[in-house]
Amino acid sequence: MLDDRDRRILRHYQHDPGLNPAELAARAGLTPGTCARRLERMRSDGIIRANRAVIDWRALGYEVEVSLRITLDKTDPRAFDSFAERAREVPEVVEIQSFLGRVDMRLSVIARDMAHYQQIYRRAILTLPHIADIEALMHVARLKSHDVLPL
Repeated sequence: MLDDRDRRILRHYQHDPGLNPAELAARAGLTPGTCARRLERMRSDGIIRANRAVIDWRALGYEVEVSLRITLDKTDPRAFDSFAERAREVPEVVEIQSFLGRVDMRLSVIARDMAHYQQIYRRAILTLPHIADIEALMHVARLKSHDVLPL
């Protein structure tokens, strides 16, 4: 699927997606035209999904992060879908994951402070459908957060 040249491009690109095509090609040891064609192919193949801004939500005043482990009442066959659909509508929910096992879903929720979190919890989280149980884990520190793959 990917050859060594593709991996070199991706290795440099993921560390600095702001490089212009000539700089990326030079770092990957390719001509700019070859590098551009390979980047375009990887985009069209879905290997490179997006370039995006990563915003530090703490810098915007969100000081609280809570991970909610949710067990759903699975008597309704659409429980997962309807829960996820409604959870996507809550702006403070920044991540939704589904699992196989004792926990069905995990939501990552951000808030300005504990009072704001309590409002979100009561107004938006507790009104989500099919919840059988919730366990809240208060985020204390991020020890590793890295989107870079070992290519």
